[in-house]
Formats: sequence, C-alpha cells, structure tokens
Amino acid sequence: MHEQQNLEIKISVRNLVEFILRGGNIDNRKKAGTSELEAMQLGSRVHRKIQRQMGSNYQAEVPLKISMPFDEFTVLVEGRADGIINESGKITIDEIKGTFKDVMLLKEPVYVHQAQAMCYGYIYGIQNELENVTIQMTYCNLETEQIRRFTSEYTMLFLEEWFHTLLKEYEKWAKYQTEWAKIRNQSIRELEFPFPYREGQRNLATSVYKTILRKKNLFIQAPTGVGKTISTVFPAVKAVGERVGDKIFYLTAKTITRTVAQDTFTVLQKQGLLYKVLTITAKEKMCPYDEMECNPDSCVYAKGHYDRINQAIFETVTTSNVFERDSILEAAMKHQVCPFEFCLDLSLWVDCIICDYNYVFAPNVKLKRFFMEGTKGDYIFLIDEAHNLVERGRDMYSAVLYKEDFLEVKREIKLYSRKLEKKLEQCNKYLLELKRECETYSILNDINHFCLSLMNVMGEMEKFLEEEENLNNSTKENLLELYLQICNFLNIYESLDENYVIYTEHENDGRFKVKLFCVDTAAKLQECIDKGRSAVFFSATLLPIQYYKSMLSSLPDNYAIYVETSFEQEQSQLLIGKDVSSKYTRRGKREYEKMVTYIREMLRAKKGKYMIFFPSFKLMQEVYEVFAETCDEDTVISVVQTTGMSEEERERFLDCFHTKQQKSVVGFCIMGGIFGEGIDLKGENLIGAVIVGTGLPQICNEREILKNYYDKKQGNGFAYGYLYPGMNKVLQAAGRVIRTIDDNGVIILLDERFLTEQYKGLFPKEWEQYQICDQANVGNYLADFWDSK
Repeated sequence: MHEQQNLEIKISVRNLVEFILRGGNIDNRKKAGTSELEAMQLGSRVHRKIQRQMGSNYQAEVPLKISMPFDEFTVLVEGRADGIINESGKITIDEIKGTFKDVMLLKEPVYVHQAQAMCYGYIYGIQNELENVTIQMTYCNLETEQIRRFTSEYTMLFLEEWFHTLLKEYEKWAKYQTEWAKIRNQSIRELEFPFPYREGQRNLATSVYKTILRKKNLFIQAPTGVGKTISTVFPAVKAVGERVGDKIFYLTAKTITRTVAQDTFTVLQKQGLLYKVLTITAKEKMCPYDEMECNPDSCVYAKGHYDRINQAIFETVTTSNVFERDSILEAAMKHQVCPFEFCLDLSLWVDCIICDYNYVFAPNVKLKRFFMEGTKGDYIFLIDEAHNLVERGRDMYSAVLYKEDFLEVKREIKLYSRKLEKKLEQCNKYLLELKRECETYSILNDINHFCLSLMNVMGEMEKFLEEEENLNNSTKENLLELYLQICNFLNIYESLDENYVIYTEHENDGRFKVKLFCVDTAAKLQECIDKGRSAVFFSATLLPIQYYKSMLSSLPDNYAIYVETSFEQEQSQLLIGKDVSSKYTRRGKREYEKMVTYIREMLRAKKGKYMIFFPSFKLMQEVYEVFAETCDEDTVISVVQTTGMSEEERERFLDCFHTKQQKSVVGFCIMGGIFGEGIDLKGENLIGAVIVGTGLPQICNEREILKNYYDKKQGNGFAYGYLYPGMNKVLQAAGRVIRTIDDNGVIILLDERFLTEQYKGLFPKEWEQYQICDQANVGNYLADFWDSK
C-alpha cells in the first residue's frame, strides 16, 4: 500500500479510496463466494478488448501521479487510468470494471469505483489546466460482455476540494508512517548481531545484505545449526533501516517455522529493535464462530465492520509492536471487527509479515493489498524451507475439475432452475466424452470448447445465487464450492502456457478429472518475486542447488551459496547398509527381517530414542509387523505414525520423545511427512534415525508426466520427477538427528542404491565421511561410535 522513502509516502489511487471511503458490512451472501475484487482480476481480457474498440481518441492505460506536500512529508498518489478520451478538447476519464452481475440492474456506479476515476480526473485536470472533467464508469459483464456506462461531469473546483478532503483524511496515517519510520530506523542503526558469529554465519549475513542491495535473488544451502533464520532476518532488517527495502515478508510452509521466525524477532526486540511484526493465521483459526458465516445477520463482527475498522487499526498499530493470533483476537473483540480481515488490514502498517507461502504466491490467496496487477514495492522476501515451494507451487498454479461434482450439483439444482441444470449438463456431457476416450490418463492439446461451457455455467450460477433465496444449506454449499472451482479453473486456463500439461485421468476411487497441471512453476513464482525487490531462498536441503534455482526462479543470474556446517564431524556417524534394498522387486519378509536387524543393532548399541523413516505407509506397516513379532516391550516403546493424525495424536507421538523414558523409544514414520521435517528434537530426545529407501515418489501418472516433460525439455526427467524430490526427503529425515553443537547421533541409510554415483553425487559435504556396513558388522560400528562419546 505504501512505502517510505525520504519522507515521501507512496500510495495508489485504488488503495487510497478503498481505505478511506469504505463503510458498512461484510456480507458474502451477495457475491457467489468470491469478491468483486477477484472478478476484476478476471476481467483483464475484457479490459483490453474494450480499450481496443474505443477508437483513435482513446488513450489506454495512462499512468498518472501527483505529489501533495504536507508539513513533514509528501504524499505521492499514483495510478493508471484505464482510458482517457479526448474529443475536440473535451476530456473524459474512463474507468472499466468487470463484474459477473447483470449490469442492467445497476442503478448507479459503486462509489469507491467512481472515486477512483474522480482521483484520475483531478490529477489529469490539474496537470492539463482543465476547467471541467467528465467521469465515465464502464461496467462490463464478464460472461455476456454486455456494457453499461454512467457519466458525470465535474468542475475542477469541485474535484480539488473533494480530493484535498480525501487527502486530509489520510494525513494522520501518513504522519504515523513517517514518525514511526524515524523511530524504527534509529533503533536499527544501533542494533548489533545478538550472538557470537558461528562458522560461516557472518559471510551468510553479508551475502543476504548484498543480495538485497543489488536487487537480486539468493539461494542458500545451509545445514542445521548454522542459524539461518537470524542470519537472514538481521541483514534484512538492516537493509530496511538503510532504506534499501521497505517491508519484510518471512514466508514459511509450516507453523513451527513461523514460531522460529517470531522468536528471532523477539530476540532482536530485546536487543532494542523497534519493529512491528505481524503473523497471519489462517481464517478458520481466527474466526470466533464454529461456522464462518460472513454476513451481518450471522456475525456481530461482520455487521458494521467497515465503519469501525480504521479506528481499530489506528489504535492497535500505534500501541503495540507484535501482532499474533491472541493479541489480534483480543483487539478485534474490543472493536467488534472481523479478526481475519483486521489482521489483513494490519499488514499494511507493519514492518514484517510472517505468513504462509500462499499469501505471496497463490493466485486466489495472495495479499491483493500488495500484489495486485500493476503494483510492486521494495519488499524483501525471506523464504524459509524453500524446498517445499516446488510442490506447493505446482498446487497453487494447477486447477482440477471432477465430472462427478457437476453431476451431483446438477441433480441437486434441477428442482430450482432448469436453465442452470441444462448448462451443468452441457459440462457433464463434455466430460463424459473425455472419460470415454481416456483409458487411464490422456494428454489433451486444448479444451477451448469446454471452457466456453464453463464460462456459460459460471455466469448462470452467479445469477442464480443472486436471485434464489430458498436453497437449502447443503445444496448452496455444493454449488458455491463448484462455482469457486470453476472460477479458479478458468483463471488458470487464461494464463496457460508451455509450462502446463492438460490431462484427464481415472482416479483410483473411480472419479474422473480434467487437470491443468503446472509442471514448471519457475515463471509463475518469478512473477510474484518481481513484485518485490529481492528474494532469499534458504533451506538445510536445497540440493542440488541448480535444480532449485531452475524450479523456483526463471532468472539466469541468481546467486547461490553453500554454508559449511557448524557441527563437528565427530558428532555424528553416517552408515550405509550395503546388503538391503527397498526396491519393489525385493520387498518381502526376508528383506524386512534385514531392516529389523539394523534397527535392533542400533537399539542394542545404546538405549535411547530413535526414528525409523519409510517411503510409504504400506512398507512401514509391513516392517513394523516384523519388528513387533520379537520386540521386547519391557525395554522398547514403539509408536507408529498413522494417516490423517490429529494435532492431539501428533502431540502424543512427540511426547514420547520429549519426556524422559526408562525404555528406548522407536518411532515409525514417513519420509516427507509430519515428522520427517520441521520437528526439533534436541539432545537425548533423538539420538538416531534409520532411513529405509531412497524416498522416491511412488510411480503415478502425474510423476510420469513430470518425467516426460523434463525429458523433452532437458533430458533429465527421472532426476526432476523422482530422484531430486526423493533425495530431499532423505536429507530432511536425516536432519532430524543433529540439531545443536551438543548433540550426538547416528544415521543409517538402508538401501544399496545409496552407494551408486547417482546418489552419492547428491550427498551434502558433511556426508563425505560415510561408512559402509552390513548386518554382521553394523553393531561394531555403532558400539565404536558410542564408546568414543
């Protein structure tokens, strides 16, 4: 929304009017599960079409800005008018808005839309010494492309008074920004690194600062214990203090890493840093109600929310520096505003936002306040556990529709609307044709006709949801869910390029789908990164780093560094079992007994707490059954991960490791699962791990599509589809063992494939001193290691 540079506050025309002039209720009943703002995002194609039809007197996408001086700062208001029409000296400012509503039902323009055009009219009129300006609001239905226009003529005297009143309302916010920036930057200048630098840590922090200074991207492979979080946060904060950057986005995939980031800022704040830090929590966890009914009849916080929100923000942001779930809920209750929307609005006024990847990268979730089309800022993106962003990115930029969902909604809706039922049947028939042509899965060249049918049904759904008031809750919920899926599908389809594969598939449960699969997300992710100044990707498992550079960014000149481990080689022992395999062709009780032998030898060498990681639940269960046959329950506690564990079940599992035990503890887990990364078991809480198999993803149609795509693109499909993702899971699982300089532990890799050059070439530097063992001598190796401690 804004940035502070040399006492100049920048704000877009749109953000200014939507912030100052908003009022009324939150009410999602009037919009089919989506906002008009999202509808506008879908309307860029219609915008361009209208602009092309307007003739030679029409100038499209005109950038406009004006500086308004105040006592201690200047406010720079800027934006882009959709069109300016010059007919023999008569000037008309054209503002185009796309909508799914019937434009003929509009009685007048939406005031914030009109106000946006009035701002452009004032700026253009002042700069061109006009006496009068005409404002034209052009509303276009995104389905039918029907257009309705509203025109109003204003004198420049009226617009000047109106615009200055608008800026006067914004003055206290701009004043707060400038005053806070001075206080914050002074505290940053006095800030020192809070710990003695570890090996490689000073170089890491320096590299981050230089990357931000040069507006580049940096990829960091840094083993556990280096102190990645403080080494990235500290130089980023310093950059903000030097006015090199404006706002930090600390992006994570998991709750535990968000907590680490919060704790890091707490350490710096105790050192004297004055910095406003906000953590965004998911909407369902912020809502005070069991059911999220965002309308004034069901929710007291939705009623009049926009009338109270600005006062709530100003009071909260000027009296506190840390904004987490509990404190945000408390302030929201006090002011009776929606906690989640309050949290999002607070993000405009803080120095750092800690949040999930989605809020920057996901098309339907990203913070439009910062990342709308045509906007950008001097944002610094710190992307933690960046290896997770590859698969998360594919999920964000892909879209899927199921035939069965159309059939279900069609059956439910036929009692209410024959017209909507007919349009749903058209989509269902098209999918039925694709289903008959598909044996297991099929690659499609295009689905243009299907998307036309989807646009028709989406428009009819919009009308139906606007007009029908007697739907039962279940039918409405199913209809809304399908509507949103179609909306997302069409949005993704509009941006389809060579990085996508369209395919259909019969799933194992019998459902039939069509999917827009974003195989290569680099260009999409880079578009988001380009909204800011610089991005720093870091992880303990960012190997091979060239792979991650190619998957997470499309730029050829990104930086990369490898940080040496802070741990001594003697702290850990890495063993590779040469006489065991997890290959499908070798699986059976004989092979499982070998695996169990290794586990038993590890337990015999030293009583303690261990985790055994497997590539699948099926293999884990089969090996566990063999282990359980002869397990001595008097000396060993066994805990097993199950599918879909609740938070309470996860905590009970981990409690076995966190609490003192008289027996050894063996946890059977899944690589890449909830215990495969993100957990922090220090000291005696975990002294060893056995990793069964190479972590290769199971063969499936989507993995084969990935493999074939990269075979054609650069000839290494197996590595991109299977090898690199699998090895990352192995490295993550192994990284659970040594967490601090006081830890000691063993890691055993059980698969002969680890001894091939293909896999050894992916080992991190700290794995160079591995030892090869078998069932007969593994006990000796383990005994020697523990005897040396």
